[in-house]
Amino acid sequence: MIRVVLATCLALITFPAAAIDIKEVTSPGGIKAWLVEETSIPFTALEIRFKGGASLDAEGKRGAAYLMSGLLDEGAGDLTSTEFALAAEELAFKYDFDASSDSFSVSAQFLTENRDASLELLRKALNEPRFDQDAVDRVRAQVLSIIASDSEDPNDIAGKTFASLAYGDHPYATKLEGTAESVTMLTRDDLIASHKSLLTRDRVYVGAVGDISAEELGVILDELLGALPETGPDLPGPAPFLLSGGETVVPYNTPQSVAIFGHAGIERTDPDFFAAYVMNQVLGSGGFGSRLMDEVREKRGLTYGVYSYLVLREHVNLVMGQVSSSNDSVAEAISVIRDEWAKMADEGVTEEELETAKTYLTGAYPLRFDGNARIANILASMQFDDLPIDYIDSRNSQVEAVTLEDIKRVSKRLLKPENLHFVVVGKPTGLDASN
Repeated sequence: MIRVVLATCLALITFPAAAIDIKEVTSPGGIKAWLVEETSIPFTALEIRFKGGASLDAEGKRGAAYLMSGLLDEGAGDLTSTEFALAAEELAFKYDFDASSDSFSVSAQFLTENRDASLELLRKALNEPRFDQDAVDRVRAQVLSIIASDSEDPNDIAGKTFASLAYGDHPYATKLEGTAESVTMLTRDDLIASHKSLLTRDRVYVGAVGDISAEELGVILDELLGALPETGPDLPGPAPFLLSGGETVVPYNTPQSVAIFGHAGIERTDPDFFAAYVMNQVLGSGGFGSRLMDEVREKRGLTYGVYSYLVLREHVNLVMGQVSSSNDSVAEAISVIRDEWAKMADEGVTEEELETAKTYLTGAYPLRFDGNARIANILASMQFDDLPIDYIDSRNSQVEAVTLEDIKRVSKRLLKPENLHFVVVGKPTGLDASN
């Protein structure tokens, strides 16, 4: 019955974006969080984000953060892996631990009646992971299986090749899962060291939504996080972007080539960011309404899908895209993409395209706030990205303020078709593998 109640809570709690009242909370121990109180349903979602993530993997220990993330619930404190899982199930306590290149994320959802017991499980996972050798070996085997599977995926090969060519010796140059060799060599001591490096109080951001007061949240923050190390190792510096215009072909025996492409992008704090965001909606982010989809798929039938997107990472910003096409047509698809890049850079967008993009972006934004867990994630992300606490209220007005002149200016500044580099995996006709 408890699990049914939790599922109902997850499905029913929805906020209009304009109705979200965010409070800044500081725990007695000095840990900050953003809170949205909602007491109509006895349920709370908690999102904890630590800056750093897999980019803090020690030299020669690639994959440590990723492997460690899969072990926090595999036994903690006095509970074995099985005991931890059974206790969480009985409480209908939902949780997730995840490592990305720039962050380590903790997501938790719990019923008010089971709050104390659920948070005690979470406290043990964050502060007292066991890293029992049998669990390490079992999860390591799962990671190695993922690595082996990815090594045969053309999309993964393209992404890995692009990163290795673009980022030099920066952590971004290698997959956060590590390699078969690096993961095989990781020891229990490596995982303990990774845990201490990633989960530190100086780089933590917290969002909470639901049936919880500011006073209660303050106490919880100290109980969950107060005993973690105060500081961690230095973050890596900016990532270089070493690719110039052209193509890199990775031969792979498949009837369809896949390509990832991109060049330098724009920072989230740049005054022209929202103009670039709206511009990309027209160029390639708008699905069947975008120029790339219209020109590459609809008019020429060269692909089932082509997309562009702004990449905003902690240490690098790019404009990127992806496309797949038959081996004998991928060269033409690349040519059309470059042409559309150049056209947008030269001409900007039309009034109709601008208004359509604005209508979609402002209309879709409130739909993100469809549950406690998603809102808690948004709150943590806003803090992580150094956005103001009133960003939710001002975001759509910033989209609406973008003009044709703004997009023409930022398109000319940002889009450089001659700098686009395509990594193509397959057996493409008309592209030289030596490029």
